[in-house]
Amino acid sequence: MMDLNFQVADWKTEKHVPVIDSADVVKKGEAFKITVTVGKEIPHPNTTEHHISCIGVYFIGDGEKFPSQVGRFEFSAHGESTQGPNLGLVYTNPEATLNLRIDKTGTIFAISYCNIHGLWKSAKEIRVEG
Repeated sequence: MMDLNFQVADWKTEKHVPVIDSADVVKKGEAFKITVTVGKEIPHPNTTEHHISCIGVYFIGDGEKFPSQVGRFEFSAHGESTQGPNLGLVYTNPEATLNLRIDKTGTIFAISYCNIHGLWKSAKEIRVEG
């Protein structure tokens, strides 16, 4: 079986790490927003040759065996053009915002994939009250 090699680092010094912005504590069953950004402090180039192609978001409740996929976000515009690389009219910034509800304290995981530097991950615990 293949073991995936996720890279991790401090997002303030590394442009590939997905940054999870959300409340630390939420109310049971109430919707809240999560934004995941790649390149928050140090922008990622997002060029035809070097770009973030996707972000995945997962949640696993404390004591649970398997995570749930919350969302997968594809970024397809990296300046490609019939005139050549980086001559297109559209470039995507790798950021996704989602709205969800959870009923149990657990951890949000975010992964990003860079076409050159591979898989990166981060995690954030979210506590549920009431």
